[in-house]
Amino acid sequence: MTHLLEAVDLVKTFPGVRAVDGISFNVQRGQCFGLLGPNGAGKTTTMEMLEGISRPLSGQVLYQGRQLGRDYRETIGIQFQTTALQDFQTVRESLNMFRSLYRHSADIDELIELCNLEEILDRDTRKLSGGQRQRLLLAIALVNDPQLVFLDEPTTGLDPQARRNFWGLIEMVLQRGKTAVLTTHYMEEAQRLCDDIVIVDRGRIIARGEPAALVKKHLPAVIARLPSSAWPDDIAMPDNSELRNGFIEMFADEERALLEQLESSGANLTELRIETPNLEDLFLQLTGHALRS
Repeated sequence: MTHLLEAVDLVKTFPGVRAVDGISFNVQRGQCFGLLGPNGAGKTTTMEMLEGISRPLSGQVLYQGRQLGRDYRETIGIQFQTTALQDFQTVRESLNMFRSLYRHSADIDELIELCNLEEILDRDTRKLSGGQRQRLLLAIALVNDPQLVFLDEPTTGLDPQARRNFWGLIEMVLQRGKTAVLTTHYMEEAQRLCDDIVIVDRGRIIARGEPAALVKKHLPAVIARLPSSAWPDDIAMPDNSELRNGFIEMFADEERALLEQLESSGANLTELRIETPNLEDLFLQLTGHALRS
C-alpha cells in the first residue's frame, strides 16, 4: 500500500545542533496525524521538511510514493503558526488573492460556508478577532482544494470556546476526505482530533500510535493526585508515586488497591482526585516535562 505521505530517515542539522535525527513515519489518506513534542524537540523542523520548505541533510519525504516535485505545493495546503495578511484587504479580497495564485481552486462559496466566514466577508483583515483570523487562515490553506493540509498549532492563543469551535471545523474538513498533519501544544486537541500521533524529543521519535492505545500501553489504569502538603512528613513516598508541580501523583492498575494504600499512609485525602490517565499524562511520563517547557 502506498502511503499518502512518508518521512524516511530524515536528518537535519544546524551549527552545533542535530535538530532531527533519523525520523521515519507515514501518514495514511484521510487521517489526522499528530506531530507532538516539547519546544526544541525538532517537530517544527520536521514539519518544514514535510511541507517542502526545507530540505533534509539526508533522508527523504515521499508524497504518494514519489519524491517531492515542483507540483507538490499545488496539491497541499498550509496553515502556518503565524501568517501575515495583506493590510487594507477585506476577508473576501484576501481569499480571492490567494485563490488566484493556484491553477486549481476550491469552490469559494463552499469554503466560505465551511469556515463560517459569511458575516465577516467585508471586514478588514486587521479588525478580525483571533478566532475569525484563524478561520480565514484555514480557508486560505484550503483555497486550492488540497488533498493534504498542514496545521501548525492552529489554535494557539484562542480562548477555550474559539478553540473548540475550530476543532469542529477541522473535523468537518476531515469528513470531506482531506488528510491533515497537525502540531499542537494542547493535548486535549490531539486526543480529540488525531487518529495517529508521534511524540518527538531531542530529534527522535519516542512513541507512536493511536492516542488511547498509547496511553493504555504506557500508563496504568488510574492516577491519584493530592497536594504534596497532604502527605505525612514522617512517611516516605511510595515507589509508585512522583512529585510534580506541588502534587503527588500515584499510579496503579486497580483503584481499590490505590485507595487502600492511601488510607493506610495516613495522608490527608480531602483534596484527593482519582483520574484516568490521558495523553498529557503520557507526554509528561515520556518526555519528563510539560509541552510548553
